[in-house]
Amino acid sequence: MEMKVVGKWLGQRHFQADGPSGNTIYMDAKKEDGGTGQGNRPMELLLMGVVGCTGIDIAMIMEKMRVPLQGLEIEAVGERREEYPQAFTRIHLTYHMTGDVPPAKAWRAIRLSEQKYCSAIGSLKAEVIPHLVLNGQEVPPLDVVVDGQPD
Repeated sequence: MEMKVVGKWLGQRHFQADGPSGNTIYMDAKKEDGGTGQGNRPMELLLMGVVGCTGIDIAMIMEKMRVPLQGLEIEAVGERREEYPQAFTRIHLTYHMTGDVPPAKAWRAIRLSEQKYCSAIGSLKAEVIPHLVLNGQEVPPLDVVVDGQPD
């Protein structure tokens, strides 16, 4: 399976990227690196990709489980190396869910996304640490079974 994205330099540190979806995004460096603030920074887009990927998974998994998810917001906080390349070493993902969602099913959906379905997470070397806030209450990780293996 192949995916093609084309990036075009627009001057200074500003780039346009177009992908197979037909949508365009713009990237730029921070001002101290010669950017002009005309787009997201590439590492922001990487975290946004993780949030979008796992969010789509969670919504689909909950739908298949017939769990009435009312709201989902995912916060990603990435920790990066000080030296170059300044890759992410750890990413905390906090899943804020609302609705009549059993905690075990919420954790199962999170684990399935992070361990099996989310291609963005699977493409990173960073350690991913999930957190769940269900209807405003933090829920500690539960042991759930994913693919016949205990978590």
